Amino acid sequence: MAHTPVLLEETVAFLAVRQGGRYVDGTLGRAGHARAVAALGGEVLGIDRDARAVEEVEREGIAGLHAVKGLHGDLKKIAEGFGWNEVDGIMLDLGVSSPQLDEGERGFSFMREGPLDMRMDASSGLTAADLVNGLGEDELCRIFRELGEEPRARRVAGEIARERASGVRFETTLQLARAVEKVVPRSGGRHPATRVFQALRMEVNDELGELERALGGGLELLRPGGRLAVIAFESISDRTVKKFFAAHAGRNVSLQQGGWRWEGERPRVSLVTRRPVVPGRGETEANFRARSAKLRVAEKAKQDGEGER
Repeated sequence: MAHTPVLLEETVAFLAVRQGGRYVDGTLGRAGHARAVAALGGEVLGIDRDARAVEEVEREGIAGLHAVKGLHGDLKKIAEGFGWNEVDGIMLDLGVSSPQLDEGERGFSFMREGPLDMRMDASSGLTAADLVNGLGEDELCRIFRELGEEPRARRVAGEIARERASGVRFETTLQLARAVEKVVPRSGGRHPATRVFQALRMEVNDELGELERALGGGLELLRPGGRLAVIAFESISDRTVKKFFAAHAGRNVSLQQGGWRWEGERPRVSLVTRRPVVPGRGETEANFRARSAKLRVAEKAKQDGEGER
């Protein structure tokens, strides 16, 4: 399947790309968004933990795009090491990329046979198989419930524990998917293993931790007036972005003695998108993987004063 960047036009428009501006794409993937920013005259530093993605982009030699291997949680440190102490915009397209899903050997998909891996950086860290075979039933239940929001988390963890007790070792994606299907009924068009695979992927790659570090470091790296655009696909990731933006947008509190005081996290931001931007019907029909995407954008305040008047 050809790579189709989600919410491409909207993301680039909200970034307000300017000629010669500096932009960081913390989740480079196949450079769909980065390529569009570079085409408008922006200089882009693209970061991805997947060495294969970085190598493929480097081979293309896209003018104005610099690709480096790394974690988006470290984007501030990586940018500063590159000589960029502030940037005009940052974009994050969260979750697993289409090429990773399409490659069965990466172990992300419950629709393709492959090793139960799920590491975005295939060179390091624990695999999904390590977790499924090594963690206790209670810990697996917690992961499925918290990261996958799976209502039948206890049943899934119990089925895994039961099969392990009988001597089964989970090695492949379809093996795990079949175990989940025994206790989770199909609902509409959703595969029964969807939430469990999401949870394992997020745990293996510490996706929420990386997101929180990327948001904090990214806001510090932005110049005043710079924008941070984030596309999330899972509700738990979108809530994390929404909560972070809301905390830094703050609010004005009236004072008893008159005037007001701003309360919130610093540095301050203004919300460019009050509600998430979602793909239109045409985009979701052309690319079914776009159907759950939500884009949120915030702009760093040009002046971050005390807020009292």
